[in-house]
Amino acid sequence: MTAQQAFLFRNLRLLDPAFDEPRGGYEVLVEGERIREVSDRPISSDTATVIDCGGKVLMPGLIDCHVHSMHSEVYMRRMEDVPLTLAAARGAKRLKGMLDRGFTTVRDTGGTDWGMKQAVEAGLIVGPRLFIAGRSIGPTGGHSDGRARTNQGFACPCCNGQAYLRVVVDGPDEVRTAVREQMRQGADQVKIMVSGGVASPNDPLDSLQFSLEEIETAVEEAEAFGRYVCAHAYSAEAITRAVTSGVRTIEHGNLIDAAAARLMAEKGAYLVANLVAYVAMGERAKGYGMPDTMLEKNAVVLEGGYKSLEICKEAGVKVGYGSDLLGDLIEDQSREFSIRTEVQAPIEVIRSATTIAAEVVRRPGRLGTVAADAWADLIVVDDDPLKDITLLEGQGRHLAAIMKGGSFHKNTLGGSV
Repeated sequence: MTAQQAFLFRNLRLLDPAFDEPRGGYEVLVEGERIREVSDRPISSDTATVIDCGGKVLMPGLIDCHVHSMHSEVYMRRMEDVPLTLAAARGAKRLKGMLDRGFTTVRDTGGTDWGMKQAVEAGLIVGPRLFIAGRSIGPTGGHSDGRARTNQGFACPCCNGQAYLRVVVDGPDEVRTAVREQMRQGADQVKIMVSGGVASPNDPLDSLQFSLEEIETAVEEAEAFGRYVCAHAYSAEAITRAVTSGVRTIEHGNLIDAAAARLMAEKGAYLVANLVAYVAMGERAKGYGMPDTMLEKNAVVLEGGYKSLEICKEAGVKVGYGSDLLGDLIEDQSREFSIRTEVQAPIEVIRSATTIAAEVVRRPGRLGTVAADAWADLIVVDDDPLKDITLLEGQGRHLAAIMKGGSFHKNTLGGSV
């Protein structure tokens, strides 16, 4: 049997999310895919390669709870002209970029299938751990329906990138079949649309999508399979309908009110916020073909986004880190950190991308922490991100090391036995 590879991190400042600041004097031993020991005393190992961190900050790998690995066009209508071969190649590049930025885990909320996940797990492409939703599910004319009004039919998903990412269904029976199909295809969670959206052509933001029976059906089927439902929702009414029906995570939630937030807290539901998507679209999406009607909706949800964080904090709703960036806007993935610090403390934002995010993907104690028996997903930052949150930005250039599952994706620190 081949011995497990071991690494002993020394001379570091440990920023575990359980702390309020980095702490010196710690050492971390990694054996195989997991963390073996974390101690504020010297750790002895005869086999580990010693990694001298030079006083830099070691912390858990980052988790993005709302990505779209395969959405490689800013204006989604253009995905109709993208064959699956090209979509997969673009997706592979997008996934590698996420890992380069220190995101060792991502939750894909629509469009990425088991094939991409298996390719990452098998080492055929480089990327973070993937929790996938398969095709996002919505009703006719809703946020999943990107067809032009002149298009009366549904494209075959085998040759149309947009059709591959989404499915349009109506009525509880069709919802049940669609959810079961995502389960068959290996989904970790199910994504449904319950309100209007920015990047869809025909639905107002405050529209209500799927009936209560349809939402309840999706939840019933997902939970029967040991999975859960995440729902695209902006308005307070849409959020209330979803959470009352058993939806576990609300994506976006920019137009939430205090009553809906209190309901989420009562039910233990999570909000996954992604302000950077609206900032980036407002700045650059027009240049990629996004029409003014969509950009007008974008301005509305951006205005509500900052307030939503304050409302959820007051109500006690846990908020996970998301980015939701389409096409070339993905380069702004880490910019969410500095955007959020306009209304949140840096440690709160870091927890949203570590411990809270680990709860969202249902891996608390395994991800988002530096602790014995956790998966060895770690990053080493040049300095203290609590003092300068932009150290987590810059496409990973301030990260001296990135480790996923006990293996280095990046290591500028060297090592000695």
